[in-house]
Amino acid sequence: MNLIHKELTDKILKTFYNVYNELGYGFLEKVYQNSLYLELKNQGFDVEAQKQIKVHYKGVEVGEYYADLVVNDLIILELKATEYIVEEFEWQLLNYLRATDKEVGLLLNFGKKPEFVRKVFENKRKNIKAINS
Repeated sequence: MNLIHKELTDKILKTFYNVYNELGYGFLEKVYQNSLYLELKNQGFDVEAQKQIKVHYKGVEVGEYYADLVVNDLIILELKATEYIVEEFEWQLLNYLRATDKEVGLLLNFGKKPEFVRKVFENKRKNIKAINS
């Protein structure tokens, strides 16, 4: 299977598990975000926290959201600190991908057990003109 940005996502996931193993379960999402940010930066990745993403509808800006982390301007990380991942979190990440030129997102949950979901939304399926305006 040929996954988009596989090598990068593998390194991010390894870092996610390292942070989880160090901190364990029970902190607020922001603690995990700050820790993952620091760890990824220390490994030489370009990481942006709370990156503003504008959402367009038919070419008109209709809102914005803030991605928890964006790595190497390629991967959106959506972090959670809940008991388990629910479908709504997956749809949230998919919508983030749909609204940007990013094709890969990782939903990382620092729950009782660490878990992740990888989502892909290829740019060829998007209206890139609206995304970049």
